[in-house]
Amino acid sequence: MLDAFEGDVRLFNTQSGGEINFMNGQPEMANGFDTAIFLCLFGGNVEDDGLSGNKKTWWANYNIDIPHEKYISRLQNLIRGLPLITGNLRRIEEAAKADLEGFIASGVAEKILVTAAIPKLNFLELVAEIISPSGESSVTRFLINWKSYL
Repeated sequence: MLDAFEGDVRLFNTQSGGEINFMNGQPEMANGFDTAIFLCLFGGNVEDDGLSGNKKTWWANYNIDIPHEKYISRLQNLIRGLPLITGNLRRIEEAAKADLEGFIASGVAEKILVTAAIPKLNFLELVAEIISPSGESSVTRFLINWKSYL
């Protein structure tokens, strides 16, 4: 596990968006990059495709001058308009990797690996691995119900 980050409240994906789990009255914590990865992939405006000139950016991006600090969520935008077939997995991986490029731009990661698979009907499994400059790695997995985006 990467030691550069102490942790945050763990957010995870559900059919209706992000969710927080409580244990003994306290929010569950994640000591890796799970929450940051979740926000990069599913934060922002679902109508923002990341293309230059798109006016559908998330409202909080307007005051951010550093491009890699903006939540674009190309992945979330892309999966709304694609059928879940193996021929689209590469595009899904590329969109997710683009959403996570801020980890490299900020110096937290040296490399980002993203793999997408269809483990069962109407479900996408997305695995994101953040590899630090020292070679340490943090892996986050998402199981996404594709029908919840239709």
